[in-house]
Amino acid sequence: MAKLLEKIIKDAMDDKKCSLGAKEVIGSMKNSKLIILSQSIPKNTLQKIQETATSSKVPTLNFKGSSVELGRLCGTQFRISALSLKTLSETNLKTLLKEVEEEIQQ
Repeated sequence: MAKLLEKIIKDAMDDKKCSLGAKEVIGSMKNSKLIILSQSIPKNTLQKIQETATSSKVPTLNFKGSSVELGRLCGTQFRISALSLKTLSETNLKTLLKEVEEEIQQ
């Protein structure tokens, strides 16, 4: 999953087709294909994002790393607790979600 996720995030950052940060993610939920959440996101913010994502039918993915690691993956020098991808092919989305399901089952 790590390589595919890394490629998807880098492509989205290059194309400027993503929103960084919890407030931005909540505001841009309707235009999102996937929400990525770090492990260090505050519980109340996590609940709010997950509720909004569920009502908007946007899948969420729990990133197995801190906000610092997610920030580095995005190529920024600051922490990112939540990331919203606006463009993502259906194939990549299905592959990524399938890999996450397989990891959970193991």
